[in-house]
Amino acid sequence: MSTLPFYREQAAACRSRAEASTLANVRTLNLEAAEAWEAMADRLTRTMVHRDANEAARAEADSSRDH
Repeated sequence: MSTLPFYREQAAACRSRAEASTLANVRTLNLEAAEAWEAMADRLTRTMVHRDANEAARAEADSSRDH
């Protein structure tokens, strides 16, 4: 399983558990966990975007050097 979908699934599961909880502390715990999973997914998404941009720039630089 890819990491990004896993992070998103975990966040959704935590939100679902929070919504189903009747205990305030359990609800809070699950909402905080969901936020943490979402933050990890967001960081990974930004990393992937930057990696793709860097690879494209490197490829462009390499093709410019070859000409």
